[in-house]
This record gives sequence, C-alpha cells and structure tokens, in this order.
Amino acid sequence: MVSGVAMKRVWIMFLAFAMLLPALEAQTPTQRLIVRDKLGRNGIQTSCLLLGCNVVGNLGDPLGQVFAVTVSGLNLSKVLSLLPLQTGVVSVEVDQVLSLVGPTLGAIPQQLDDKVPVRYYSGTVWHGYLTQPANQIIRTSQAQSTFHVSGTGIVAIIDTGIDPRHPAYSSVVMPGYDFTRNSGNADETGDLNHSTAAVLDGGGATPALVNPSLAAVVSKPAAALLSNPSYSAFGHGTMTAGLVHLVAPTAKLLPLKTFGANGAGYASNVIRAIYYATNNHANVISMSFSFATTSPEMTNAINVANGKGVICVASAGNDGKKIRVYPASLPNVMGIASTSDRDVQSSFSNYGSQVVWIAAPGEDIMSTYPGATYASSSGTSFSAPLVAGTAALLVNVSNKVNQSTASSALAHAKWLSTDLNYGRLDTYQAVNAWFTAVTKSH
Repeated sequence: MVSGVAMKRVWIMFLAFAMLLPALEAQTPTQRLIVRDKLGRNGIQTSCLLLGCNVVGNLGDPLGQVFAVTVSGLNLSKVLSLLPLQTGVVSVEVDQVLSLVGPTLGAIPQQLDDKVPVRYYSGTVWHGYLTQPANQIIRTSQAQSTFHVSGTGIVAIIDTGIDPRHPAYSSVVMPGYDFTRNSGNADETGDLNHSTAAVLDGGGATPALVNPSLAAVVSKPAAALLSNPSYSAFGHGTMTAGLVHLVAPTAKLLPLKTFGANGAGYASNVIRAIYYATNNHANVISMSFSFATTSPEMTNAINVANGKGVICVASAGNDGKKIRVYPASLPNVMGIASTSDRDVQSSFSNYGSQVVWIAAPGEDIMSTYPGATYASSSGTSFSAPLVAGTAALLVNVSNKVNQSTASSALAHAKWLSTDLNYGRLDTYQAVNAWFTAVTKSH
C-alpha cells in the first residue's frame, strides 16, 4: 500500500520531470550544486534519480543534510528551479569555484639568501625566515618570551596541502585530509609528477622567480617546471602553514587540502574542511582564500565551528578595493588585510571595516616551501596565518579563548587608518590583552 505522502512525492517528481524534458536539448557542461535536504541521503538520491543529477557525497554537517550534487548534460537554470520543488529540499546553491591568485611579487627579498640553519623549537629553519622584517614587526619573539607561550592546540589550514616532511615543522604536522582526492593524506607534493619532484629535491643555490607571484630557492630546472600554470599555486599551503608555525611553533598543524596545485577549489570542499576541522578538535581555522559572493552553507559551517569555540581567520582578498569577500566578511570571522614592512596598507589589499578586522604584514613574506626549502610571496594569504598563529598563542594562555575574546585581544593592534579597522597585528599586545583578561578573571 502506497501512503498519501509517498504518492504526493511521486506526483511532484513526475510533474517536475515533465517540466525538465524540454531542457534536455540545452545541454551544459558538468556543474556542481550544494543542496540541503532534510530527508538526508535517501531524499536527495530520490530527487536526483528523477532529475538526472548525481549525489557526490555528504559535506559533513551535523544533521547529515548537506550534499554536493553534480548536474551534467542538463540546463542548469532549469535544475536550479526544479530542485527546490522536491520534497525535503530546503536550499540549493551553485558550488562556487575559486582560483587562488596572488599579486605580482616585487624584487626578490634579501632574506631568501639568508640560509644559515638555526634551531627553532623542535625544528631547523633558515635564519632569514626567523628574522624577517614581518616577524620582527609583529613582535613574535617578545610575546613568546614574555608570556612563555609558543602555541598550543590545533590550527587547521584550509589550503593546497602541506609538505609534511619539511624540517621546520615536521614534528607538529598532523596527517590531515585531502578533499580533492578523498584520501587521508594532505601532502601537496603528491601533486607533482615524478620529473618535477626529482628536480625539486635538493633546493637550489640562489632564489629564482618561479612565476610572477612567487620566488623560491629552487634549481633552475625546478623553476622552469613549476612555472607551468598547472603548478601556479603549488606550495601555497606549505607557505601558509610555515607562517602559522613561525608565530606558534609548538601548535599542531592540521592540513586540509581543498585546492589543487593550480589553485582551483570548490566551495563544497571548503565546507567539508570546516566541518572536518571542527569535528577533529581544531582550535583555530586559517583560511587564505576569498570568494566574491557568500555561500549560505559555508556560513552555516562556520557558525557551527564558532559555536564550538573555534577561532576563524580569513584573508581579506587581493582586489585592492573596498568590497566584501567571504568568509572574511562574515561577522564571526576575522578578515585580515595586508601591510608592507613600512606599516603602509598594501596596494593590492582589500580594505574597509566591512571585510577587515585587522591587518598583518603581507608583502615579500618568506616562508617554508616544499622540498626542505623556502620561498617568498605577497598577498593577504600570507597575512592571515600570522594572525592564526597569534590566536594559537592565545589558546596557550588559556583554552577558554573563543572567537569573541580572541577578536577583542587581537584588536589591540597598532592603529594605522580607518581602512584597516583596528590596525596592524601586534602579537605582543594581543597576547598581553588576553593574558591580562585571564589574570583578572582569576
């Protein structure tokens, strides 16, 4: 016996399919959608069986209601109009694709030539990395020594992955996850082919421009191979992780690979990564990317993370405009702009309180690079992890810190202009503010 509810669903699906038939001639390439269905996997699979879409998988939300769906060979606008009519479907949005693009690098910074090895907590780093102007400007060493903090907890880094064998931080790297391949290894060196990996091993004698936005200490053959557009964002995740580690060298690094070596990534994988970080007890999420338009389900994922005490930090974007980008413009995310080593707003950085909480150095930044070497680049991508690392120092002071209290502490910055809201990151002031608040509460 078929129930009345089931019969109603059958009729709705029949009518929807009848409406869809004329659209079959207007074929489009494969598109991805993000769908929330309160009936869960069974509900969305039934709808896709009718409409011709395909369920890629659940995105990890606590209720098991959010899915990535592909649409191939059908008119996307028609599917977008029909899916919300299906029983159980609550919302549908296009799965945005983002490409990580950085501003052009100026002259190769001098610190890339400073390769003297020094011990830094449990790792070995180059002297130029440790003493670079950006690290001195934000007063990392002063904060660490005065308050006896070096970072604790877990910082999730949503990016292109990481080189887990880098001698700077190999002892603090967690396995992470690769959402581009659905595998439990976020090693971004897996994006290289055998010939490229071979020439990358061993680094190089002098820094070389790999592409317009990156200089790295690699051999000439490696630089030539990595200049291929398919590797335009290779090393991005290793670099952002290295900046978290620079500020918080004993915090655990949880690499979550959502972008390929070419810099392309789906919003759905970012959402999966946010839920993964939350479920795996991350204290901080560092997001060095920005979408031009908001994603409701990304907002939901960040709200869940925030509700569990996770501190969220994101780059403000490199458009050089007073605009909103996401997730930096969300109310429970700290958006981070870029400044030069002269405490001037970077020309490429987005600005304004609608997207910026504070700024941090982001020009000619030196950081770790795959293959036990180092590289330099610019962009708000490299400002955000300095703040994420500072947040891990706050966790070290007291794990009671959350988005609100971390934001308040980090607002104790060096004021520069209204365009940069509370000003440029001062790690010492931020830790001091939280340390004082914790001390008073006792």
